Amino acid sequence: MSEDSTIDRPQPNPGVLDIAPYVGGESSLGSGQRVIKLSSNEGALGPSEKAVEAFKAAAPTLHRYPDGHATALREAIAERHGLDASRIVCGAGSDEIISLLCQAYSGPGTEVVHSAHGFLMYALSSKAAGATPVSVPEQNLVADIDGFLKAVNENTRLVFIANPNNPTGTYLNAQQIQQLHAGLPKDVLLVIDAAYAEFAGEDGYTDGTDLVSAHQNVIMTRTFSKIYGLGGLRLGWCYGPDHVVDVLNRVRGPFNVSSAAIAAGVAAVNDTDFIERARRENVENRDWTTAQLRDLGIEVTDSLGNFILMHMPDADGAEVGTAAADCDTYLKSQGLIIRRVGGYGLADRLRVSIGNREDMEAFIAAMQRYVGGQRS
Repeated sequence: MSEDSTIDRPQPNPGVLDIAPYVGGESSLGSGQRVIKLSSNEGALGPSEKAVEAFKAAAPTLHRYPDGHATALREAIAERHGLDASRIVCGAGSDEIISLLCQAYSGPGTEVVHSAHGFLMYALSSKAAGATPVSVPEQNLVADIDGFLKAVNENTRLVFIANPNNPTGTYLNAQQIQQLHAGLPKDVLLVIDAAYAEFAGEDGYTDGTDLVSAHQNVIMTRTFSKIYGLGGLRLGWCYGPDHVVDVLNRVRGPFNVSSAAIAAGVAAVNDTDFIERARRENVENRDWTTAQLRDLGIEVTDSLGNFILMHMPDADGAEVGTAAADCDTYLKSQGLIIRRVGGYGLADRLRVSIGNREDMEAFIAAMQRYVGGQRS
């Protein structure tokens, strides 16, 4: 028997090797040149100085286990958002909470429903739990409520909806979210992923806390990786019914959030001046960038997040995604890293995170050169 044989070695559960590993946005070009990273929807301002100070202050006690209940952080979140701290669970990013929900509520023989262009972790976490992810086509890059409800059957356990959605930036208003929930069976858990809620200021938008408060089958997830600029700490939270919170606390690790993350998170939540500045500058730079791209004749989807989605139409007869790949290659040559989103089923589009004004001016200048070269 050859040494390469897989027969006499431990085997993963069925379906695990069918999971394509998640690939994050690129961070470097390996050329030594200055890089402007606009690929991962990270906070344009970086972390709050108060959060950094709190992180450093936690250093002398890093030999101690953290508070397994993240009490200080849950209380800070509850006070900030007017919530019940006992109904909050903190995790190592909202990714962990998504994974725990799939682990606890789905499994072999069950289905998990999500939109076609929704966050990739919904399908990956479903497969890891042995469940079957069900992708629902969108209408003009917006989640299709009727499509969701038609996809739900007796095997459905979870429905994920990102609001606003990544990578499209589109959203469902409060009435639409209520309509989606009203059509679900009471034993199906609706998960509202509100990772970009802090950026969403549109009339009619809801992060889902109203539905969580009123029903037993809704949970909302949030993250510290976006407006708070704490992606490197892996910190997230959710708000849900008591019985769901109880389940999550049973299946999560006993010390799943570090003491340094708890300390930085508390400081970040309480730094309201920083949050307001980050929100204001994001809107200004997002709107400016969108207008500049449209002046260049590039189609841009209206976005409520800290990113935009550009449509790069292909020439007649060209393979889908050729124009997007060409633009991405050119931008890299100019030291700009953005995100190709073929993995989301959008090969002919590019997602661009919103940085500070200097970053976005450099991006627009590069796009002007690119478009000019295409037209010459």
